[in-house]
Amino acid sequence: MHFKLHCFLTALLVLLLQPSCKQYNTDYAAQANNPAFMHDGVRRITDIIRYDIFAPPIASRIYAYSVIAGYEAMRPGFPEYQTLAGQLNGLKPVPAPEVGKDYCFPLAGVQAMLIVSKTLVFSEGNIEDLKEDILEKFKAMNMPPDVYERSMAHGELVAKHILAWSKTDNYAQTRSAPKFTIDTKEPSRWRPTPPMYGDALEPHWNSMRTWVLDSCRQIPVDPPVAFSREKGSDFYKQAYQVYDIVNNLTPEQEAIAWYWDDNPFAVEVSGHLSIGKKKISPGGHWMAIAGYASKKAGSDMMESAETYVHTACALADAFIVCWEEKYRTNLIRPESYINELIDPEWAPVIQTPPFPEHTSGHSTVSAAAAAVLTNLYGPNFAFTDSTEVEFGLPTRSFKSFEEAALEVGMSRLYGGIHYMHGNQAGTKCGMEIGNFVVKKLKTRVDKGAVEGK
Repeated sequence: MHFKLHCFLTALLVLLLQPSCKQYNTDYAAQANNPAFMHDGVRRITDIIRYDIFAPPIASRIYAYSVIAGYEAMRPGFPEYQTLAGQLNGLKPVPAPEVGKDYCFPLAGVQAMLIVSKTLVFSEGNIEDLKEDILEKFKAMNMPPDVYERSMAHGELVAKHILAWSKTDNYAQTRSAPKFTIDTKEPSRWRPTPPMYGDALEPHWNSMRTWVLDSCRQIPVDPPVAFSREKGSDFYKQAYQVYDIVNNLTPEQEAIAWYWDDNPFAVEVSGHLSIGKKKISPGGHWMAIAGYASKKAGSDMMESAETYVHTACALADAFIVCWEEKYRTNLIRPESYINELIDPEWAPVIQTPPFPEHTSGHSTVSAAAAAVLTNLYGPNFAFTDSTEVEFGLPTRSFKSFEEAALEVGMSRLYGGIHYMHGNQAGTKCGMEIGNFVVKKLKTRVDKGAVEGK
C-alpha cells in the first residue's frame, strides 16, 4: 500500500513540475533569420509615408534612420558585418549586447526599426499593428522567454540611441526656419506653378546634416544653361525642346512619364473640384526596387538590411545635395517659361512639383540609388519593378539599375517638368554621390583584418 502511494505521489510530482521543464525551440535563430520581416517593415513604412504625405526629402530621412536602427540592432549576431558608428556623420558607438548572453538578433532588429519609424511618422498605430503581427510570429518560434525579452530590450536600447542621434541633424531647426521668399523681379527665378501654386518645398533642406558625405557641396554639380529670354538662345531652345516633346509624345514616352511620376500628393482639378492623389515618393520607389533585388538574389535578413542601408543613405545624401543646388540656382521651371514666352495654354503631362528646377531631384536620387545597388548586385542585374501596379500601371522590366535610373531622367523630360540638362546634371551628380557612398560606407568586416593577415 505504501509502495502504491509512493508511486502515485511521484507521478503527481512529475506532472506538477512538467510546466517548469518546458522544452523550448533551439532552432529559433534559423527561423528568425527571415528577410520577410525586414521587407514587411520597410513596406509598411512606405505605406505610412504615403498616407501621411511626407515630402520626398523627409521620407528619405525616415527610411534612413529606421533601417540603420534595424541594421545596428541585428549586427552583433552576424560577425561578418561591422558597425556604421564612426562612418555615418555624428553616429557614436551603438550599445552592445551583454557578453555571454543569448539573443535573437533579428527580433532585436525588427524591434529597433519599428520603434524608430513609429517615432518619426504620424500614423503610429499602423506601425504598431505590424509590430504586434511580427512579434506574434517571433513568439510562435517558441524561443526561451529570457532570450525574447533580452532581444526586445536590446532593440529598444539601439532605437533610443538612433533617435537621440536623429535629434542632432538640424531637422527640428528647419521646421521653424524662415519661409522662402519668391523673387518676382528676376525672370530666371522659380515661381509657384498651377494648379495649386504651392509654397516652396523644404527650402532649408541643405542645412541638414549629411549622412556619408562631408557636406552638401562636396559633390560638384554642373551649372544650368545660362538663362535667356531670347528666342534663339540655348536656354530658349532647351525650353522649346520640352514643349515640342510633350506635344508629340509617343504612347511609350507618356507611359514612362507616368510610371516615374512618384508625386506624393498630386492634385487633379476639374472645374471647382480638386482631388488629391497620394502616390509613392521617389525614395520609396527605389527602396521598393532594393527590396525586389534582395528578394531575387535570395538575400537573408542581414543582407537585406545591408541593401536597405546603402540605398537609404545614398538617397538621403542625394536629396540634401540636390536641394542645396535647387535653391542656390533657383531656376525657373519649363512650365513657367513656356507659358510666358512660347504658349500660354501649354501644360506638362505630370504636375510640376513646388520647388526650383535645377537639378532634377528624381534623376539625382535615382542615379545615387542605382550606383549603390549596382555595387551590391552587379552591373547586369535584371529585374522587374512592380511598384506602380497598385496605382493602376503595368510592371516595367530593366536590364540593370543604371538603365532604370536613365529612364527616370528621361521621364522628367517626357513629363514636361524638367529641361534635358537638369536631368543630365542630376544623373551625373547622383552617380557620383552613390559611388562615394560605395567607397566610404563599409558594412562588411575586412577579412584580412579578422584573420590577422
